Amino acid sequence: MPADDRQREYRRDMLLASTLIAVGLAISAISLSEIMAGDPQHIAQATPPTQSTPGAETKPPAEKPPAPAEPGTTGQRPSDIPPQPARPDPDAQKAGAKPALPPAPAEKVAPPIPEK
Repeated sequence: MPADDRQREYRRDMLLASTLIAVGLAISAISLSEIMAGDPQHIAQATPPTQSTPGAETKPPAEKPPAPAEPGTTGQRPSDIPPQPARPDPDAQKAGAKPALPPAPAEKVAPPIPEK
């Protein structure tokens, strides 16, 4: 009887596979019919190319004047300021620099594992 069970499982699997293929083909056919029924200009619509100002090739590019510095700032851009260490060296700490991060926690050490 195990051969009958295998054959029954095979038939069930083939029926399931056939059903899935049929459903996929039906969805594809419905989608294609929707595309064909739609407006063809809507699908193939493209944006027009950008147009340049007449004589733009002969004009030099305009340079922007630097923005005025806000009150209370140094007028430098953040990219002009070099990065600062999170924990300054001891000499800088003596001079008054404070670390940006709290001190690292002490390492936790467990007692040695006894051997068996």
